[in-house]
Amino acid sequence: MRIRFGYVSHCLTLWEAKPARTLTFKRYSQMDQMERYDKLLQVTRENLYQTKRVLQFNLAAEIPLYRFSSSIVPLATHPEVDWDFVTPFQEEWRELGKLAKEGGLRTSFHPNQFTLFTSTKPHITENAVRDMNYHYRMLEAMGLEEEGFINLHVGGAYGDKEASLDRFHEQIYQMPEAVRSRMTVENDDKTFTTEETLRAAERDQLPLMFDYHHHMANQGEETYEEYLPRVFKTWSHTGYPPKVHVSSPKSPDKYRSHAEYVDMEFALPFLKACKEETDILDVMIEAKGKDRALLTLVEELSSIRGVQRRSGGEIEL
Repeated sequence: MRIRFGYVSHCLTLWEAKPARTLTFKRYSQMDQMERYDKLLQVTRENLYQTKRVLQFNLAAEIPLYRFSSSIVPLATHPEVDWDFVTPFQEEWRELGKLAKEGGLRTSFHPNQFTLFTSTKPHITENAVRDMNYHYRMLEAMGLEEEGFINLHVGGAYGDKEASLDRFHEQIYQMPEAVRSRMTVENDDKTFTTEETLRAAERDQLPLMFDYHHHMANQGEETYEEYLPRVFKTWSHTGYPPKVHVSSPKSPDKYRSHAEYVDMEFALPFLKACKEETDILDVMIEAKGKDRALLTLVEELSSIRGVQRRSGGEIEL
């Protein structure tokens, strides 16, 4: 089985490569009109530049997966700001997309935990739609709208999981079809188990982004081995290999928190189980150590008998 690895947003190997500089609405409100616009442009330009540096590093290091920061554009979804972040930076967005395409990078976004479709409050759903549209607009600006995915958790249970799953099913259809078609859904570490998330994914033909660490923290009734055939089947219509998340617990008493690096002994049984179900697997590393954690894990795995390193971020198991 070929395993390709990626990481999230910040590149720790490079100096200051953090494409998520912010501008708070409070600070924005204290500026005059011209100052506001100039600051929006300044912060966005810096984040786009840092994203470009990260993509160039990924290509040089032969890392084939990357998750963009959701915070590239400051105040992009704030209802009192609502500014055009594409037109002033058309060339920069296109350059990012060109780098990703030419380098064969598989890219994605992961909106924060406040983007959810299970709420009983209409404004929460409206905000979720706005946020998903924002992420899609970034993909579109880069020319990646037919290949990038936007990953979400199901959301809150609000005391009734079945009712929440029904609301999820109904309310994701408030998104434009083009945006919804790029959506994936992920099991979480506290509320919706793999089984419950799978039911939502299968109901709406959404790929399931299986998170191994989350499953181990919130297992439900079955083992992950029993779910993998169904999980991987949800990717069958996308034209892409199944993709999963891997991290390891920070400590026994902080089990849900991500460690700095990935414990190979924790991850290896899962990777071996995947080998029984697929010939190629894409793995997003969610460790705090970002690219360093990825490269360390690949090196450790490559030292095992029967594992061959194919490139900087890919092995054959």
